[in-house]
Amino acid sequence: MSEWQKTDWRNKPRVQMPDYTDPAALAAVEAQLAKYPPLVFAGEARRLKQHIGAAGRGEAFLLQGGDCAESFEQFSADGIRDTFKVMLQMAMVLTYGAKVPVVKVGRMAGQFAKPRSAPTEVVDGVELPSYRGDIINELPFTPESRIPDPKKMLQAYTQAAATLNLIRAFSTGGYADVHQVHAWTLGFTESEKAEAYREVANRITDTLDFMKAAGVTQDAAHTLQSVEFYTSHEGLLLEYEEALTRLDSTSGNWLAGSGHMIWIGDRTRQPDGAHVEFARGVLNPIGLKCGPTTTPEDLKVLMGKLNPENEAGRLTLIARFGAGKVAEHLPRLINAVKEEGATVTWVCDPMHGNTIKSATGYKTRPFNAVLGEVRDFFAVHQGEGTIPGGVHFEMTGQDVTECTGGVRAVTEEDLSDRYHTACDPRLNANQSLELAFLVAEELSQRRQNGSKRAAS
Repeated sequence: MSEWQKTDWRNKPRVQMPDYTDPAALAAVEAQLAKYPPLVFAGEARRLKQHIGAAGRGEAFLLQGGDCAESFEQFSADGIRDTFKVMLQMAMVLTYGAKVPVVKVGRMAGQFAKPRSAPTEVVDGVELPSYRGDIINELPFTPESRIPDPKKMLQAYTQAAATLNLIRAFSTGGYADVHQVHAWTLGFTESEKAEAYREVANRITDTLDFMKAAGVTQDAAHTLQSVEFYTSHEGLLLEYEEALTRLDSTSGNWLAGSGHMIWIGDRTRQPDGAHVEFARGVLNPIGLKCGPTTTPEDLKVLMGKLNPENEAGRLTLIARFGAGKVAEHLPRLINAVKEEGATVTWVCDPMHGNTIKSATGYKTRPFNAVLGEVRDFFAVHQGEGTIPGGVHFEMTGQDVTECTGGVRAVTEEDLSDRYHTACDPRLNANQSLELAFLVAEELSQRRQNGSKRAAS
């Protein structure tokens, strides 16, 4: 990659990015960000790449989750803690079902920008630029709020740094102790409506009791009290990404210092576009959203550009089609990967293809549609003889009412109670954990089927 420069994207067609009205102010912000320390380090990104490679081989499972779009106004230590907590609970349940390590990657500390379906929106006959996330402009529907402000990148950096600082403390300071995490999960299954998941929770209890009775070593005890937790976001605002890109002295390659993993969205995956050009040159693991319009030909070109050395863990293909549409679209992309002999990790994003408008006017996602897409994803991979490597959820640890359904059923009438998202609806803590139990069942079933095939 020695010929690649972090500014090369500027010579490519750009989409889903703001037009800043004050070039001098933008340049000043970029210069300031370029002096700041990177938020993550090359060794961490390389380690995550190894873990994602293991997920692609079925030796691990990737759990990626977090906010649709992080908010400046709603930022709090409690919010970070709650999302981190529910992801630990989900990971424990998934580990039990899959019998492999779960790689934990948060949509955190950088998920500030959002692509939009239209550059403007109209309210009561007034047309204004669309809200593109707090790193770019503001949500209130006024002309002033919707003007892109480069100084928001500095606030995003500060919030991301604070988020990472707290996550690192939680990860190694005892908060992530496996026994405590399981105690939280038991609290969920004590509900009468969650009775179906109690048996799995009890089996996890038995496993932990056995380990305690067997006597774990001091090293093992430390392992049970700490976790590896990584961050990810869509690398959408390339001025921010470029400013935080650093040369890794160990390898001589470039690191996107804004997060451990960055992904390219379904709207920004043009093979000759700016976002692909930027992502192809950094050493981080890269995600690529694949929607219904992704063609096998485009995918082959993108795999060649983004992972020319066919490195395990470098490229994660995040499928997002919608419930009932996976069987129509996923097999042709799997075949394209097979034809190229490409090494990828397949992940299911069951959120973005299942957004609907409720009768009450709120955007929502039905829990059963989300679960249905995950099950379709597993079924197609089983039929194709390929490996489902992970799941990708928009979720929060807070008790919001944004997605309908789940054991503690949220109805369309409930949506207005605690609808806090600035963009798309998120699973709440209970829905997220319930989904983890159901995905764990799929993983356990797949593992048993594989054992039976091997035995025969």
